[in-house]
Amino acid sequence: MEKISKETAKRFGTLTVIAAWLAVFCLFGYRSSFSIMQKDLMGAMGWTSTQASLGYCFMMTFYAITAFFSGRLIDSRGTRPTYFIGAICCFLGFFLTSFIPEGAPFAFPVYLVTYGIFAGIGTGMLWVSSTISCRKWYVGAKYGSAWGLAFMGAPMAQLLLTIVISPVLKDAGWSVGMKILSVIMAVMLIVAALVAKPMPDKLEDEGGSPVKPFGFDSLPKKAASAKPARSWSLGEAFRTKALWLDIFAFMFAVMGEFLIWSQIVLFFANNFGWDKIFPMEGTPLLGTIPLGNLIYMLIGLAGIFAMPLTGKFSDNLVRKMGDERRARKIMLVIAPACGIIGCLLALTGNIPLVCLGMIILAIYWGIEPGGAAGYAGTVFGGASLGKIWGLATLIIMGIGPSFGTFMGAFLPNATGIQSSTLFFGMGAFVVSLLCGALLPTKVEE
Repeated sequence: MEKISKETAKRFGTLTVIAAWLAVFCLFGYRSSFSIMQKDLMGAMGWTSTQASLGYCFMMTFYAITAFFSGRLIDSRGTRPTYFIGAICCFLGFFLTSFIPEGAPFAFPVYLVTYGIFAGIGTGMLWVSSTISCRKWYVGAKYGSAWGLAFMGAPMAQLLLTIVISPVLKDAGWSVGMKILSVIMAVMLIVAALVAKPMPDKLEDEGGSPVKPFGFDSLPKKAASAKPARSWSLGEAFRTKALWLDIFAFMFAVMGEFLIWSQIVLFFANNFGWDKIFPMEGTPLLGTIPLGNLIYMLIGLAGIFAMPLTGKFSDNLVRKMGDERRARKIMLVIAPACGIIGCLLALTGNIPLVCLGMIILAIYWGIEPGGAAGYAGTVFGGASLGKIWGLATLIIMGIGPSFGTFMGAFLPNATGIQSSTLFFGMGAFVVSLLCGALLPTKVEE
């Protein structure tokens, strides 16, 4: 094993967070850009929202399958190879899709392959890599803050890509927008791969002992001594109530989340007529963006602050309670409650209340993903978390995002009621909240 000093360990931890930030930016860049481009893609191709969303569903299905294998790759080789594979496939997902001829009879099946499969594999290499690498380097009262900084890449992607892509869609169309996005993805993920560092369980300190993650000393003495000694098999992990409730809490949360992220701009346009552009004096760039897109950008803008603040809040809760598992459980109840409130406010059609709803949804976003992985980390430790969370992600992301996105597009078409989208999302958040409330704080080890 490579031996490193304390200073080097700090540098490796920081670089791990930077690489995770870049990966999260690209992962959520795919998600937010779909919401922005969906209407233009439908208009150019003559597709329904269900057809356009099916490509996104395919992407999430392959994302989930790939996430399982990426977890095993991380446990054995670290994050560098996953980020390199992600760079290639994320580039191809946008780049190849951009060349599909508008109106061609073969356009739809080709779209399912180029966008669904390539983008699915590419993004599938990013989620487990970013969450688990941060969890392996930071635990206890340090994890929330570290992940909060890394997860800032998600709202930054939503905000910046909306600003970049919206004018491009207006002036040059969706195809040029995808070509620009393909280059952004490739460059950022290559940088992530280059700065990625090994995990602490593959390193030794100068005394020859395994490198301990930051925050290890904040764990209770019993947990601190017990966790590194246990290596969980997949069978053992998946026989626990804790893992299945964590899976269901996260799965139903992302079912509602991805429904909102992928369909909210279209909901604003169809339900409230917020697809119009309102020129703004002194802000020529923002004056080219439809009102619905501007309100959608609020999630990203608020998320830039919500990610680190909710991370810091969760870490302070860990310190106050002296029990990380119990603290993560509480956060996994608060998160879907924010999702429910955000949906209710979005349904009002009152611009100030809708804007407040977007801010509250950003708070949900800052808590749920890292909280679910963090809770799993308190149960299973770091040594085998990659393969366990990889398989858990296969289940979560194989069902939640694709089903949520599909239902978000299908329900308005089937019922003619645009608000059915958000009511379904609220129902998913309610189930997530109930599962979070049932998470055990004691697990047999």
